[in-house]
Amino acid sequence: MLLYGLSILATALSLLLVDALFSGVVLANFPAAMVAAVAIGIVNGIIKPVLFILSLPITIVTLGLFSLVLNGICFWLASLITPGFSVNGFWAFIVGPIVLSVASTALNNFFVGQVAKPTPGEIEGQS
Repeated sequence: MLLYGLSILATALSLLLVDALFSGVVLANFPAAMVAAVAIGIVNGIIKPVLFILSLPITIVTLGLFSLVLNGICFWLASLITPGFSVNGFWAFIVGPIVLSVASTALNNFFVGQVAKPTPGEIEGQS
C-alpha cells in the first residue's frame, strides 16, 4: 500500500514539474495534483487499453507515432474529470505526457529504492 501512495506522490510531483514547464498545463495547487495523479492512473488503467486496441490500425500505419496522440488524449481526459487541472495547447497535449512519464519514472525509481533498501542485517543473511 505504501508503494501505491509513493507512486501517486511521484506522479503528483511530476505533474507540478509539467505545470512549471508548460503554460498549457495548469494545476491549482498540490491537492489538485494529487487528485490528478489518481485520475491519470485510473484513465491509464481503464480507458487507455480500450483506446489502444481501437486505434491499433492507425498506430501501426503511423509506425507508433499515434501513441503520442493517445497519451495526450488520456492526459486531457484526466484533466476533464479533475477540478483544478487543465490541459490546453498542442505542446501541453503532446509533450506534457512525455515529460510526466520520464519524471514520474525517475521519482518512482528513487522512492522504491529508498523503501526497498535492505538493512545491514538483511545483507548479511540475518533478519
